[in-house]
Amino acid sequence: MSDFPPHPDDHLFQVQHPEWAAHASIYEVNVRQYTPEGTFRAFAEHLPRLAAMGIGIVWLMPIHPIGELHRKGTLGSQYAVRDYFGVNPEFGTLDDLRHVVEEAHRLDMHVILDWVANHTSWDNPLVTEHPAWFTKDENGQMVPPIPDWEDVVDLDYNSQELRRYMTDALLYWVREADIDGYRCDVAGLVPTDFWDDARTELDQVKPVFMLAEWDELYPSGGQTWENFNGNTRLLERAFDMTFGLRLHYFLDHVAEGKHPLCEVDDYLAAERAKYPRSVYLMHFTSNHDVNSWDGTEYERLGENALPFAVLCALLPGMPLVYTGQEAALNKRLAFFDKDTIDWNDYPLQAFYTSLLQLKKRHPALHNGVRESRFERLPAPDTAYAFVRRHGNAAVLVVVNSAPTPLEYSLPDTIADAWYDVFSGLTEELLPGEALTVEAHGWRVLEYVA
Repeated sequence: MSDFPPHPDDHLFQVQHPEWAAHASIYEVNVRQYTPEGTFRAFAEHLPRLAAMGIGIVWLMPIHPIGELHRKGTLGSQYAVRDYFGVNPEFGTLDDLRHVVEEAHRLDMHVILDWVANHTSWDNPLVTEHPAWFTKDENGQMVPPIPDWEDVVDLDYNSQELRRYMTDALLYWVREADIDGYRCDVAGLVPTDFWDDARTELDQVKPVFMLAEWDELYPSGGQTWENFNGNTRLLERAFDMTFGLRLHYFLDHVAEGKHPLCEVDDYLAAERAKYPRSVYLMHFTSNHDVNSWDGTEYERLGENALPFAVLCALLPGMPLVYTGQEAALNKRLAFFDKDTIDWNDYPLQAFYTSLLQLKKRHPALHNGVRESRFERLPAPDTAYAFVRRHGNAAVLVVVNSAPTPLEYSLPDTIADAWYDVFSGLTEELLPGEALTVEAHGWRVLEYVA
């Protein structure tokens, strides 16, 4: 595979990404588990470290008061929202949230809030004040979105009044806390035309970044709600980015021995058949759901946890780092109870800094740059190799998923001086020369003009 062809439906994708997202990586913050205090103010102390790591977008998990009726665990799910205009006192106050946003902006980062538009807690006042806004069963009773989500009740977007209320709530946090956009929970379960209209109003206040928890490329199945509609058109007018769930689960399957790593080609071909290069997809080895319910990256990926993190960072798309990954977190965090991270002096801080600072500064790795080129290089089935280029700038990546070292023979197109991003050494590479890649290892080289 050498580069990607123009997309025939390019004209349909009208989202204008904010300029500050062009080279961004994203970091998901579980405020509850981040510090012993579990507050905005305590988390804010980590912002300079995240900025130094190369993070561009800070995603805060839901910050609203949590429902008590049908609550799960001692503290409840952060996705059971009791008040869309309130701040969870567990985390602090509105002024504390503003402090996080102001500090992030000072450090040239942006902040998005997790938004749960599809459902509320059962004791959200809307349940009694506006019962017509909720989905009913054949007996006229309110219901959860799926039976397993007993702590929340489903909203019905046939109501124009609900749409106005939810749009006003989205606008409130942009105006009152100066946040920069939203990560939208199960976005494909909410009508796309609602998101289209809301994005238009949000952009009139400031250019926002919108991330949808959805993936039109991911096949139906799995959990009940994961019957993904492959034609939501979320990325045409409403959202800058969706989850790359198909790549995520593919990498899990590689680690399980179900597929060879070389089949990343099939994923990239599907992505480019569906979307133009201007579209962003978010790639990751963990997030809050994956960590708590599927297992840590070390449980799922084993010794390929770090090489697959390299792929997620440097393939076309935006990389995500979840709370604790830079601490080599190897436990499933409790979802409904307090479970503080042990940071252990951040053993993978340097690893992620090398990747994300390269992503941030290198023109060939910017998100959605049409002029950048992707060149797939020949490699064994258990490895994946490619070059990304922008003008004379280039990055060479070789990832080895095998339990034995790889002596990778460089193709004729690779010659000249290259800087090894992880070792800090510059090498003169010759066509046909063998490049050593350790078992479950990687090499990331930057062209030195």
